[in-house]
Amino acid sequence: MTTFEDYLRLEKNYSPHTVTAYLADIEEFTNFLKDKDSSVELSKVNYPLIRSWIIHLVENKVSNRTINRKIASLKAYYSFLIRSLVITHSPFLQHIPLKTQKKVSIPFSEKEIDQVLSLPMEDSIYSQLRNKTIIELFYATGIRRAELIELKISDIDFSQKTIKVLGKRNKERIIPLIDSVLTTLKEYLLVRNELKTSENYLFLTDNEKKVYPKFVYNLINSYFSSVTTKEKKSPHVLRHSFATHLLDNGADINAVKELLGHTGLAATQIYTHSSIAELKKQYQNAHPRMK
Repeated sequence: MTTFEDYLRLEKNYSPHTVTAYLADIEEFTNFLKDKDSSVELSKVNYPLIRSWIIHLVENKVSNRTINRKIASLKAYYSFLIRSLVITHSPFLQHIPLKTQKKVSIPFSEKEIDQVLSLPMEDSIYSQLRNKTIIELFYATGIRRAELIELKISDIDFSQKTIKVLGKRNKERIIPLIDSVLTTLKEYLLVRNELKTSENYLFLTDNEKKVYPKFVYNLINSYFSSVTTKEKKSPHVLRHSFATHLLDNGADINAVKELLGHTGLAATQIYTHSSIAELKKQYQNAHPRMK
């Protein structure tokens, strides 16, 4: 019998991070039910019980965005139960998602990225080159953190100057690499290949294990904390910077969509707000009536 975890991992093709988050949300709701009424089975929950959990989360100052994410996990679980013929109707038929404010990430400036890449790195030669390569690759390709973690050495094609990325829903895409990144990758691999390890993953920790989400986040946050006061300093902000800078310099939005691995333009358009801000700035500086 297919479990919910198998359903998420094998049939929905969700990333390990997403699967873990969904399962944690289900467990949290299960514990809430036990505290409220231990006789209620998860498969027999009605919407009033779900609404009481939402109220509980609101009272505990959980953000609307996070609540909506937790509810998405529950909806997926009840969809799985319907598919498995355990129940016939979802308890979410009358649910309306909570309103959320659109989060706008402020991208790093080109100057801040240049400053980070110029920072002195005091770790071992391997760690220095690995960290620099990770930062450069994020900014040069716009890949997601999960995609970077799963990269293998064989995904790089130096002759074609490309890298193969496995994105969401196991969808592959090929991203071109600029010469400066290819040079950095070659330098990194010279040292990487000296490690006594059978791991095929491109990036490894100092203990020669595959890098993991928190490791990559901390690396980006640490380096960029030295050059910026921006609140968010994460791999996603580097992805955002990649898209914004391409658009600012005249790239076609459809091309950026393909590079980012988005299925539709709507997801890419969230990156255009910075380009519009830059456009307004140029307009105000250049228009004769503004002088």
